[in-house]
Amino acid sequence: MAARNPEEFHRLFAEAFSAGNLDALMNLYEPTAKLISQPGQPAVSGQAIREGLRSFLALKPTIAIDTESVVKTEDLALLRSKWTLRGTGPDGKPIEMTHRGAEVLRRQPDGTWRLVIDHPFGAD
Repeated sequence: MAARNPEEFHRLFAEAFSAGNLDALMNLYEPTAKLISQPGQPAVSGQAIREGLRSFLALKPTIAIDTESVVKTEDLALLRSKWTLRGTGPDGKPIEMTHRGAEVLRRQPDGTWRLVIDHPFGAD
């Protein structure tokens, strides 16, 4: 399910991510969206986004996302977030990451909002 408004986006993302639902996560992205999956890495799209998310979901994570701000025009929205991911690494040890993200959403023809640019470390 895509967001009906930018304000509900982080909740939907956190629910799908924590449930390990890759298809629901991918539905939150435009087909040509870009993701910066690691700090300093180039943006990726399409299948590379799916693979990047799949590697995070392998940690059996939960994620909490706090929306810090939403700036919206008619068809674009810039969101800032603070997120904390908790999971289990390949070695069986707990993992915890906290960062601040920046996300750009675009209103779709059906009125829903999807990610155009996802930069999970973009507001650090």
